[in-house]
Formats: sequence, C-alpha cells, structure tokens
Amino acid sequence: MRSTQAPVVVVGGGILGISTARHLARAGAPVTLVTEGELTSNASGRSLSWLNSAGPRSEEYHRLRIAGIDRYRTLATRQPGVDWLRFDGGLAWLPEDRAPELRQQHEHELAHGYESHFLDPGGAAAAVPGVDPAAVPPTGAVWNPGEGWVDLPSLAEFLIKDFAEHGGQLLTHAGPAEVVTADGAVAGVRTAAGELHPARAVVLATGPAVPAMASRLGVPVPDATPVSLLVTTTPVDTPLRAVLNTPRASLRPTPHGGLAVDADWTTASIRPAGDGFDVPAEIVAELLAEASRLLAGHPHLTAAHHAIGPKPIPGDGDPVLGRTDEIAGLYLAFTHSGATLALIAGELLTYEITTGTPHPMLAPFNPRRFR
Repeated sequence: MRSTQAPVVVVGGGILGISTARHLARAGAPVTLVTEGELTSNASGRSLSWLNSAGPRSEEYHRLRIAGIDRYRTLATRQPGVDWLRFDGGLAWLPEDRAPELRQQHEHELAHGYESHFLDPGGAAAAVPGVDPAAVPPTGAVWNPGEGWVDLPSLAEFLIKDFAEHGGQLLTHAGPAEVVTADGAVAGVRTAAGELHPARAVVLATGPAVPAMASRLGVPVPDATPVSLLVTTTPVDTPLRAVLNTPRASLRPTPHGGLAVDADWTTASIRPAGDGFDVPAEIVAELLAEASRLLAGHPHLTAAHHAIGPKPIPGDGDPVLGRTDEIAGLYLAFTHSGATLALIAGELLTYEITTGTPHPMLAPFNPRRFR
C-alpha cells in the first residue's frame, strides 16, 4: 500500500542521518537519504564511538544518553554475536593533580544511578584485562562496567539494509545539497547536479556542516567543532576489550583485531593540506606510543590508517535535535555524542516528524534555545 505520509528527505550519510532515515522508513514514511559522498565517509567514519553517559552533565542529557545505550542493548540482544557492538565497560582516569575532579565525577555518576567504581591501579588491572597497572595513577581510576563501543560503519551497513528493505531510497555522491524553501517552509532538497527532491520535511544531519547550512536558512546554531585525528592500528595481541579514556590516549578495540586511538592533544599539530588535513608522522607515532604504554606488555602498535577531519560539537556542548521555528518542516541533528545517541535520536526525530508533536525528551535540545 502506498504511504499517505508526506515525503521526507534526510541530508547526511553519517550515523545520525542513516538512523533517522531508517526509522522513518520503518514508520512508513516515503523517505530519501541524500549524502554528499559515501555513507560514513566523514565524522562517523573516524569516531571512537564510545557508548556512555560518564561524567557530569544535565539530568536531561543523561537520560537521553541512557535511553541511547538502552537501544543499543536491545539491538545487541537481537543481533547476538556481532563483532561491531560490545559492552565490555569503560575505564578512565585523569592526571594526579586532577584527582579531586575524578572523585567528583565518580560521585556524580553514583548520584545518578550510573554504575561507577573507584579503583586503585591493581583493581583497575584486575577489572580490565590488558591494562598495565603501572599506567594507572596511584590516585586511581573510574570503572564503568555498563559502557561499550560500536563500529559505526558496520552499524551503518546494518541500518541501511533495513532502510532499503522498508522502501527507503538512497542517493550517494550527490555533492553538496541545498535545502529549498517556499513561503517559510521547506519545499525539498536540490543536489549539486540540480535535481530537486520535493519534501514536506527535511532533516539536516550533515555533521560539522549543520551550523553553516542552518545559518544560510536563518537558523542560528553556535559551533565549537574542532578538527581531530583517529588512528586505527593493525591487529594487536592484547586481551583488552574495554574502552580506555586517559589523559594522553583514548582507545578501544576494532572488529578486525586492531585498536582505534585518539587524543585531544593531537589537534594542535593538525594542518590544512589541499582539500583536507594532514598531521606529522611523528605525531601519529607518539600517539601510538602513548597507547602502547597503557597496555600490559607494551605491544608495538602499527598504524593501519589514520583519518582527520572536523568533529561535530555544538557551541554549548549539548545536542541540537528537533524542529526549527524559523523554517516549517526543517529539523536539525547535530551533536558530539553521535554514536551514543544515534539510535534514540533517529527514533525520537521520527516521532516528531510523523506525528507533528514535539517529543518531551528532545525539548531541552531544540534549536530554539539559541534564539
């Protein structure tokens, strides 16, 4: 039976766009997903993709992230044995001179019902096989057993298959897209080739490009997006299965036996190069050396490849999710926590689009807060 719902176009082939398009298709909406290049070719393809709600944040943001983790647990139950979604916990620590801050983080997590354990170096190594206890500061570490990680390209492949099976239309390599408006409402999306896809609702889920695209439509979205580096190693012999978040390196396993590694300090060494970015080889080597120091036996880590590009972060740090007031039918999806929120954000945006009713969990994150 042909859907009677108005057509929707989702712009952006990252995990937020794919999830939203998939939920729309499952809801029976006629939906087209338009992406500039390949799926997950930008931020979603170079994300540490740590699934968590660790650290201090607002109660509303915490609840949204917990709901996001819940959806992943449901998916893991229905897809047992997949190698791209794991819940083996997360271990984090700060430098010794920030020990009080780490203790406050632990107490904040406990107060919100988030499973959190403060461990000494020996306890940390016992809880997380593969960690060198000598790498853990004597001031301790926080262990969150309920955390996990997801390989976003693998998740995208899974979701896009379901999207297609429910009648969704996919258009890749469309080039930069433009939202077309008429009388204060969206009318569709025009691709770089000039092809117009009519729509009564458009979702902008273009990662770091959202603020500029929204600004051209008169919708203000403050932006704090940095450029970041993610290094993926060749397979390494380590029992590590958890996510590690430490001052000099954060890492987690990959489905192919390697490690994904990043760190904020590398950003200062990234330089523009042609149409993209580059980083000195010695910075990649230093990052991998820092990661090796965290692991028992200090295995030699070799880079298989590295990726550099903008990491989407809204100006106030909180997600930007929901319908805009300025342009009827225009919805935004822009957040630093794209991995954790991907499934729940797509679900709740679909609810808003298909029912025309704001969802209470998205109300604190609506772009109208910037007006």
